[in-house]
Amino acid sequence: MSRRRAAAADCGKQHVNRIFSSDAPGRRRVRSFSTRAACAAAAFCALSLGVDDFVGQSSFLGKGSAHARETSLSIATPFEVGESASGNYLAAIVAGAERDTLAASTFFREALRSDPRNHELTERAFVAALANGNMQEAFTLAARVASFDRSNGLANLTLGVEAIKAKKFARARTVLAKGGLDRKHDVTSTLLTAWAYAGAGETKQALATADKLKEDAFAVFRDYHAALISDSAKTVDKAEATKRFKAAYGSERNTLRLVDAYARFLVAHGSREEARRVYRAFDDLAPRHPIVTAAIADIDSGKPLAPFVRAADAGAAEVLYGLGAIGGRQGDELASLIYLRLSLFLAPDNALATITLADIYERMKQEEIAIDLYDSVPKDNPLRVNADVQAALLLETLGKTKEATDHLQAVIAENPKDQEALTALGNIQRSRKLFADSVTTYSKVLDLQPQADKSQWLLYYYRGIANERRKNWPTAEADLKKALELYPDQPLVLNYLGYSWVDQGVNLDEAFKMLRRAVDLRARDGYVVDSLGWAYYRLGRYEEAVRELEKAVDLKPSDPVINDHLGDAYWRVNRRLEARFQWNHARDMNPDAEDLPKILEKIDKGLSDASPIASDQTKKKNGG
Repeated sequence: MSRRRAAAADCGKQHVNRIFSSDAPGRRRVRSFSTRAACAAAAFCALSLGVDDFVGQSSFLGKGSAHARETSLSIATPFEVGESASGNYLAAIVAGAERDTLAASTFFREALRSDPRNHELTERAFVAALANGNMQEAFTLAARVASFDRSNGLANLTLGVEAIKAKKFARARTVLAKGGLDRKHDVTSTLLTAWAYAGAGETKQALATADKLKEDAFAVFRDYHAALISDSAKTVDKAEATKRFKAAYGSERNTLRLVDAYARFLVAHGSREEARRVYRAFDDLAPRHPIVTAAIADIDSGKPLAPFVRAADAGAAEVLYGLGAIGGRQGDELASLIYLRLSLFLAPDNALATITLADIYERMKQEEIAIDLYDSVPKDNPLRVNADVQAALLLETLGKTKEATDHLQAVIAENPKDQEALTALGNIQRSRKLFADSVTTYSKVLDLQPQADKSQWLLYYYRGIANERRKNWPTAEADLKKALELYPDQPLVLNYLGYSWVDQGVNLDEAFKMLRRAVDLRARDGYVVDSLGWAYYRLGRYEEAVRELEKAVDLKPSDPVINDHLGDAYWRVNRRLEARFQWNHARDMNPDAEDLPKILEKIDKGLSDASPIASDQTKKKNGG
């Protein structure tokens, strides 16, 4: 079975800060510190995010103590600073380009020691320190930046956060006002200023400040924070908080952060049944989320649910967390790192912010830092299992398969019915071609939920892949059909099942309908387009195969399998020079070891004149 299908399907990573797997963002390149630092201050403070953007993301609550697992997963790679200022500066630039915030902050710090009055270098060192979470150093550098650039937005934002933490609320309002932005459009400073008023006990002024966000796009975000301000005041204004929560929740019921805050408010004020209904409504959208599961269990057992915002610093942290989470989705990882670092400074026990930060580092290919962050989530937090799963998947990405498997096995030993951990283990087993083991593991997950629902389509799909790879086609076909029954028109399943039928020469009309439908649904997925093209090739329809495979190569130009397929199709339409060109490409793209000899033989001898249905019957099924 071709790898294009499995590659498109490997969505075993299931972050707690996403509601649906389809919400997973693409990996976007972040610009280096060298090109961004000079303008970072204005860019960060100017970031004004509409409420519809913020609440459209599924953000979740984390709470707990600051202790982590006894066994650390830390695998950080050491490095040494240079002896020359220019060497350290260049090293910092390279580290920034590689998104290594630890190295960038270290090298900028050393470069600044040699030239402490350099304003540009001071600003770059400040941004790097803040992004890496070196908070005390960042506060010192922020003050220096503000001394020569009084309207520097990022420096004033940082100093305002420092003042809120120290309960110096008047100073916080003063420095936040220096950013020079239009308060009507600056969500960050407006809401932080509102929380500074709230911290000083000026609830009326805090609400008036939040209400300066007049645009409809800000309505949910504004009402959400106004509700939190009203509920956390020394004299709780229950009526105002209720009005604001109802307004926010009435407009947006699909965001767990808002749902969780509202339900906790209801429990605190005696409306436990209504709180349960709020959680259950969300559970219908995203079943078995650990935060919701834990909250419902607490309600059922009569336990209290503490609000996650009790004071101004936690409220300000909530503002920064929300902006950091949505910024990461939109591809501005550097801004997100800074918002999340500031949020964690104010509320260090927010496990969700830690996991969101780790997720961003992971997307920046800084796996070692991400693993350390996942490992720092408190063991007794509902999100700890999710953090452990993500850490294990990263260990697998780094080639540490034994450590990844051992870590997941330990998690499963403690949580034998945790579906996420079991699914992750099955995915690792499948990726390591332990297909029988992966089938057993997926079956355990399915047995935990006897009544099938739409959320199980992926498990049936994964098990179908594993069964097909272990040459148990009747069972594989049944699993794939079950996945389609649960999720009709699911393009990955259409692609896999349709191609499998073409590969076997059965159900050809229905198979091509499935493949064409899959392409219609995922026209930008090179693996899916390749499946259709290769199906045409397998049936000897070479011109049509070339057409589709050229599209697939345009979409996935660095995939060796797709380039190999296009080379085969070119050969069949007598474009021999182009065929060898594609095979040479495939050879140079690090193909699987068992594919390389076949590619080299084709470069040397070309293809035989036998029918592709016969000659390719033994062609490696490189998927799963």
